[in-house]
Amino acid sequence: MEIKTFEDLIIWQRSFRLAVDVYKEFISCKSFSVRDQLIKSALSVPSNISEGFERESNKEYIRFLDIAKGSIGELRTQLLFAQEVEIIKSENCQPMIQEAKEVSKMIGGLIKSRKSIQKKKS
Repeated sequence: MEIKTFEDLIIWQRSFRLAVDVYKEFISCKSFSVRDQLIKSALSVPSNISEGFERESNKEYIRFLDIAKGSIGELRTQLLFAQEVEIIKSENCQPMIQEAKEVSKMIGGLIKSRKSIQKKKS
């Protein structure tokens, strides 16, 4: 499949779905600061992937992928915290943590691929 838009990227689709899942899980959370931080970090991942994709240079794309990778790590930490303080049950949290780990690996792979392209251009 040819990738014409960021919506065509599997990595964007999965991170977007994770952000939606986090939102739905935590929107009614009474701990507003935890809720807001979780939602922001989750939404930051597909947002940065799409922003990088839309940039004009490979170097900028890599920079935004690096930001997305940082945000997915932040999200995992916040999910672990929410689980530990019993804001969310483990059986609801663990699938999101696992998906965050997989998305993180995918971002890492895409960064490596884009850096390889960058080196070839140099």
